[in-house]
Amino acid sequence: MFDFGVWTSAINDFLVGLFHNPQYDWLVTLIECVIIGVLVLLTYTVLALFYILYERKLCAWFQCRLGPMRVGKWGLLQVFADMFKILIKELISLKNTDKFLFKLAPYIVITSSVTMLACLPWGRGLQIINFNIGIFFVLAVSSVGVLGILLAGWASNNKYTLIGAMRSGAQMISYEISLGLAILTIVLLAGTMNINELVLAQEDGWFIFKGHIPAIIAFLIYVVAATAETNRGPFDLPEAEHELTAGYHTEYSGIHFGFFYLAEYLNLFIVSGIASLMFLGGWMPLHIAGWEQFNAVMDYIPSIVWFVLKAFFISYIIIWFKWTFPRVRIDQMLAFEWKYLMPLSLVNIVVMAVLVAYNWHF
Repeated sequence: MFDFGVWTSAINDFLVGLFHNPQYDWLVTLIECVIIGVLVLLTYTVLALFYILYERKLCAWFQCRLGPMRVGKWGLLQVFADMFKILIKELISLKNTDKFLFKLAPYIVITSSVTMLACLPWGRGLQIINFNIGIFFVLAVSSVGVLGILLAGWASNNKYTLIGAMRSGAQMISYEISLGLAILTIVLLAGTMNINELVLAQEDGWFIFKGHIPAIIAFLIYVVAATAETNRGPFDLPEAEHELTAGYHTEYSGIHFGFFYLAEYLNLFIVSGIASLMFLGGWMPLHIAGWEQFNAVMDYIPSIVWFVLKAFFISYIIIWFKWTFPRVRIDQMLAFEWKYLMPLSLVNIVVMAVLVAYNWHF
């Protein structure tokens, strides 16, 4: 399988060759950071636009409709029309609001989302940040996003936005526990928190197959908890239209609303990407023992294609949830986490620890 690290090393060597004097090393680093930043923002925007259209078309398919069809062939340009509309909308300034926090909140949400995106390895040698505690760092950064939501609800000086923010805070903090325990179950199996090493450990088999029943249970818990973490149906209580208008971002307009909108869809890709990295081998191809010709063909498929397709598959499941199950009540949602999901996660991680201790896994 091709190693994209060859490209990144070649680019670095080229930039270093432009400045032979070591005192310009800081300039090489600055240029690399700018290039990486532009690529991350471009990827972020393209993925967000794709996911908006992706969900609209899937929703239409589930409901036996066509979805957006007016702008462009098969409605493919509808998302670009919506993007330009948001960009030219007026930023409305409200009375009796904390203007600084009101404007700061969407930037906190979008910054948290972009940082998590930068931590994901998209392919072999194609990773921006490679910490030895990478998965812990991702979980820590994901917790920052809820601060932006709480600030948005409180600073808007609106009872609906405040209720939506409080719901979101309670929901995200609660389901973070089960989400973290599900990830920790796989960390126990792998023996590392480095995301790249987690993927490399699945070279001889994906963890969802190697970890027996506890890995499958952890995967199911993760998908449910990730759905709640991203405020998606049937756990979209913070944005319940029939109760709260639009929840915590009711008072936002223009690009500030666009930040919340983009972050919601990109968080869907991020949690799906983490699921593919932790359970489905990430950018690792599908290998079957004894099928050498099949495995050779799988190796020809670029690693970035494997990662993206797996992430889209997990996103499909989460979108399927939203358009299949009715919205639950806030008390039902919290009771499900604290009475059922978290105890099951605790039992599951103990079982996985026993399997690892006695080497009973594949």
